[in-house]
Amino acid sequence: MAMSALMEPRPDLHCAETPLIDARYVTARLEEAGATLLALPQTGYSTRLRTSSLDIVRTAMEVLGQDNRRAAPPVPSARQIDEMEQALGWISRIPPERHVLRRIVGARSVVSPLTGRHVFTWRRLAATLGADHKAAQRWHAQGIALIVASLTP
Repeated sequence: MAMSALMEPRPDLHCAETPLIDARYVTARLEEAGATLLALPQTGYSTRLRTSSLDIVRTAMEVLGQDNRRAAPPVPSARQIDEMEQALGWISRIPPERHVLRRIVGARSVVSPLTGRHVFTWRRLAATLGADHKAAQRWHAQGIALIVASLTP
């Protein structure tokens, strides 16, 4: 993919004609990508028959008021999926030897599409790494800075 395609302005994130690639922009794009990832439908059947997938069972459950389906976010558009792939590809711009930064940036990009909340809080992420939450925030900022440096000419 061409470098110019990576820096196309997002009208909903920036109103300027030339994109301002900074930490805020990269973080917003990664969080949007994480929400898109979680909004993708989980389709397909497993090897075992799901009784609730049969029309007659599903209709009976609806009539009896036993519809236990969770609220689902709208299916992402093709444009959102393309932007998700592009933004998540930025994580690979963090050098492989800085794998902890990659993990932190990747984990913090996962955002619930329904609530807009991060799936991994700073404290939960820090506990997983065996570190302080302030250290996890610093490492995240370092990872984002590496991505910004690689995206700017």
